[in-house]
Amino acid sequence: MKRDLCILISILLLTAAIVWLSLGRIAPAMAMQQGRDRQIVILDPGHGGVDGGTSDASGKKESELNLEIVLRTEQLMALLGIETELTRDADVSIHDDTAGTIHEKKVSDLKNRAALIAQYPNGMLLSVHQNAFPDPDSRGAQVFYGGGEVSLQWGELTQRVLQDTLGRSNTRKAKRIPDTVYLFQHVSCPAILVECGFLSNGEEASLLRTDTYQKKIAMALTAAYLMEQQMQPDIWRGE
Repeated sequence: MKRDLCILISILLLTAAIVWLSLGRIAPAMAMQQGRDRQIVILDPGHGGVDGGTSDASGKKESELNLEIVLRTEQLMALLGIETELTRDADVSIHDDTAGTIHEKKVSDLKNRAALIAQYPNGMLLSVHQNAFPDPDSRGAQVFYGGGEVSLQWGELTQRVLQDTLGRSNTRKAKRIPDTVYLFQHVSCPAILVECGFLSNGEEASLLRTDTYQKKIAMALTAAYLMEQQMQPDIWRGE
């Protein structure tokens, strides 16, 4: 059963990848009709605007990389008919105009993201980030999952697919997200946060800036989502 599922998803992704890589971009002609009563993947590029997150040695901001990867994921999901919604589609903060200080803008941005996510009762949150650590040898993608069985299963699946796609030398495991992460404490839908790599590692940071590596990440995230849907076919019907 699992083997047949992997073969099916591989065929779907291979078809999408051929079109995607040859054209460089796609039109969302195959996307399902938008609607807040339907299942949807909420793609969240972490940080943005006044909050650039971490950065690599070249000065490339995390917020920019997060958005690039999310836009590639959105394109691929659209090709496969998966509905998506982005919390932001430019390197901006979505804070209220009344926010003055940088702290106020960050808090307002997070509250507005949570409010947007809450508008989709059948949503699944996929938040994209980059990691950093004082030890420059630290590397490898890692997934953190929110509360609930679906989040746990989705997170573990995504971790395995990322390892298979980006390199099996990565031995990191999916983990429950800390209670200190505001957004995940204020959403009720299944949710995962993906740290795509370490910007503090020069070699991995260079890979993360390339089109090819970003597309690999996007394909891994899409494949893991499709696999999760096959394993939970009745979740959105309340069965």
